[in-house]
Amino acid sequence: MSPYRLLRPATLLALAVALSAAPARALTTPALLDTLQHSAFNYFWIEANPANGLVKDRSTPGSVSSIACTGFGLSAIAIGIDHGWVTRTDGRNRVLTTLATFRNGPQGSAASGKIGYLGLFYHWLDMTTATRTWDSELSTIDTALLMAGIIDVREYFDTADPQDSLVRAYADSIVRRCNWDIMRNFGTGIYMGWKPAPGGGFNSFGRWQGYNEAMILYLLALGSPTFPVPTNNWAYWTGTYDYATYYGQTFIVFPPLFGHQYSHCWVDFRYKADAYTSARNFDYFANSRRATLAQQAYCIDNPGGWTGYSNVLWGLTASDVPTGYSARGAPPAQNDDGTITPTAAASSIAFAPEIVIPTLHNLYDNYPLLWGPYGFKDAFNPTLNWYDTDVLGIDQGPILIMIENYRTGRVWQRFMRNSWIQTGLARAGFLTTTAVGEPFRAASALELAPPSPNPSQAGFTLRFRLPAAGHVRLTLVDLAGREVSEVLDGPNTAGDHTVAAPARALSPGIYFARLEWNGRVVARRVAVVR
Repeated sequence: MSPYRLLRPATLLALAVALSAAPARALTTPALLDTLQHSAFNYFWIEANPANGLVKDRSTPGSVSSIACTGFGLSAIAIGIDHGWVTRTDGRNRVLTTLATFRNGPQGSAASGKIGYLGLFYHWLDMTTATRTWDSELSTIDTALLMAGIIDVREYFDTADPQDSLVRAYADSIVRRCNWDIMRNFGTGIYMGWKPAPGGGFNSFGRWQGYNEAMILYLLALGSPTFPVPTNNWAYWTGTYDYATYYGQTFIVFPPLFGHQYSHCWVDFRYKADAYTSARNFDYFANSRRATLAQQAYCIDNPGGWTGYSNVLWGLTASDVPTGYSARGAPPAQNDDGTITPTAAASSIAFAPEIVIPTLHNLYDNYPLLWGPYGFKDAFNPTLNWYDTDVLGIDQGPILIMIENYRTGRVWQRFMRNSWIQTGLARAGFLTTTAVGEPFRAASALELAPPSPNPSQAGFTLRFRLPAAGHVRLTLVDLAGREVSEVLDGPNTAGDHTVAAPARALSPGIYFARLEWNGRVVARRVAVVR
């Protein structure tokens, strides 16, 4: 049992604050990832109102609730149960409390006293009353992030237990009531928000156009079981993409990394391509990887001359900055002021672990003032010697979820079981692809090239690159992760290598070529046909 389970929240916070004042000590990678996940989980468990399940936007006393944070928090509870940080009963009770708040909260067009309208929800809610505050908008993207968490726990609590059934019933009620279609206002494209009278409506809001974090919004709206938007909305979304090359990486551009991460917290885009990505022989997962690699390369280049930027100190996204809050990113440079945000790198761990994990070690080992009760504080600026004092839920959520996806894939696996998500992907035109056109990159990276031919009847040629000599194990595994064939097991030299992987003995289906080297793993999907 975790020692945290034995401590009262106030005691836990006091202990964490005391520990965070000491210099950070080096941890193994598994221990570091455990620490980051557990600390982030504690944010969502402790900084929530147990009476209604709402999660604070930030750790500041008196903070309002963000519905997006609450969505991340629902997924956090499922992860916490799996790791033993909270019991299934306690976690499920908190989930039921949260769902009851959104299911039963007052809906209507009035400017006050309401949690939402037309099945959507206001961006900011009072932590106690669970009603609109701060003159906030009925937010489509924040509702989508909340709905993603709701769908995730719907799939997590999947047994015949009556309480699990109640979770699913509450989730179904909330999702089915959400009127995505009205948020088009009879046009093409979903509006960012709506406000009640006086002076409200859609007038002060634009429509969501790509590329940014709203991909999951369009997929939920396309897959809605009750109020789906027309399929031409996906073409509207992709019609404004900026596809460009920076630092040797060609990708759909959105400088802040959160736009490449939020949708991926729940949707597994690997080997799925819509018309836009299919025409360019890649997928959105590869796009996020390229954006991550390009941002690291930008920070290594450091055109702004900021203190500390390097291959292990990078990460630009929306966050607190010394002057307030700013959406920053690169490339191309957008509002870069020398501020580093840990969630930017950490939440890309599934895309580019070979550059993210060394960066996390550097942040933890060498910047003790960055560490707090809930893990990394939101941001710091080495040039100005400024450290944030706050933790933000929308930054801790992706850290927790994407580390889990990197380590186990569990969030992706259960979310992708949902029929509404599958409907949304199908209506957006996504099809399964077996390979992504992505050449070898930097010589310092562990690489496994796309297998060839793919699909194949007899076998595959596998090319891989080792950044240094070491023990190599190359296997074929099935979709359940079971090893079905050993291709290579032994020491190997640095550089490029080519091996044959016979497949005649394998049954037709989908497998993964899995390359292990010095504790790191990369994989490529392969298809066997007859």
